[in-house]
Amino acid sequence: MSITTTDAKGDLETDPNASKPQGFRRNKTLFIALTHITLIVLSVTFFMPFLWMLVTSIKPIKETMTNPPTWIPSQLLWHNYPDAITYDSKELGYLPFPTYARNTLIITLLSVAGAVTSNSLVAYSFARIKWPGRDLFFALTLATMTIPFPVLMVPVFSLFRWIGWVGSFKPLWVPAFFANAFSIFLLRQFFKTIPMELSEAAKIDGCSELRIFLDVIAPLSKPALSVVALFTFMGAWNDFLGPLIYLVDQHTFTLSLGLQAYQSQHGGTQWNLLMAASVIVVAPVILVFFFAQKVFIQGIATSGLK
Repeated sequence: MSITTTDAKGDLETDPNASKPQGFRRNKTLFIALTHITLIVLSVTFFMPFLWMLVTSIKPIKETMTNPPTWIPSQLLWHNYPDAITYDSKELGYLPFPTYARNTLIITLLSVAGAVTSNSLVAYSFARIKWPGRDLFFALTLATMTIPFPVLMVPVFSLFRWIGWVGSFKPLWVPAFFANAFSIFLLRQFFKTIPMELSEAAKIDGCSELRIFLDVIAPLSKPALSVVALFTFMGAWNDFLGPLIYLVDQHTFTLSLGLQAYQSQHGGTQWNLLMAASVIVVAPVILVFFFAQKVFIQGIATSGLK
């Protein structure tokens, strides 16, 4: 027997679960409760390393390696953060942390600009323009995702060395202006959800393909473009292998390479300062995702849906 209720507008509504057995509703409630408990447990589990990093960053050095671990420091040393920024390494001397941050920011911003520009233009051509061999070239583009980076590492390094870019930032941000298969696929799927009638109406008004892309497609694609920008930002900000291969001067190092310098090769690593520096490095990524999560989730959820 179903239960009929009246909503605020006076319309009749029927509860679909009311006609089902009591056991079904009880099992459904139990399933939802177990799902929430599982998600909470997993969230706490994944949060533990970050919490340990935060706690260790304000510990005295003698409490960082105690056994059993000390979760509550005997005293809160907030000066570990400025000390980490002005750290003096035994092997490398003074570490120019602000310089590392500036280098990382330059590479990241250029990479984001290049990725958003190149991937959106290529994806637009695959999704909205008909030209001979389009589907074949798109399939070949997706096929490049199967090639692991170690296979290309030596040839690409040889190319950049031949050009004379080794030791500069160019190998780290110039490739972003040549697009990548995953971002092309993501944007193409999103562009295909936009009605073609909008482009046709713009063509009737005399707009070129570039004007249609800039004035019609791009404003409607902010969620997907934000996803590409965020992925690129996280990849460039956290990149370790690229700077390790191409950068040779300490004053061109990025934050990821700078963190490695906090680990002494002869023992005596200042773990509290290393964790404080790690928190500083991770904080921008967390803040960017926190403020962009609504647009990010919207872009992921709507890509590929008609």
